[in-house]
Amino acid sequence: MTNYVLAFYEINRVCGGPEEGGWWYDTGQIVRVWRTFKTKEKAFAVAHRANRLLERLQQHRPDVRSVVYAGGRYSVSVYEDFAPKFYPETRPRYE
Repeated sequence: MTNYVLAFYEINRVCGGPEEGGWWYDTGQIVRVWRTFKTKEKAFAVAHRANRLLERLQQHRPDVRSVVYAGGRYSVSVYEDFAPKFYPETRPRYE
C-alpha cells in the first residue's frame, strides 16, 4: 500500500552553469516530515492549502529569484512512501 508523505522544505535557487548566459534551478532541503495520507488526492489538497498559507505568511520575504534572497522561504511537497533529504536528488544538466 502506498502512503503519500507531506514534507516541509526550505527552498533555494542554485546556479546550474554558464551556458546560454547562465541558468538556475530550484532546490529544497528537508526541514520536517509533516503528515502521511493514504490517498493522493487528499495529500495534494492539504499540500495546496499549506502552500497557500505559507505564501501569505512569507509575502514580505524576498522571492527566491531575487538577488537579496538569503533563505527563509518554505514550501510543502508530496512524495510517495518517503521524502528525500534534498530535491532534486541529482543535479540537472543543461542540454
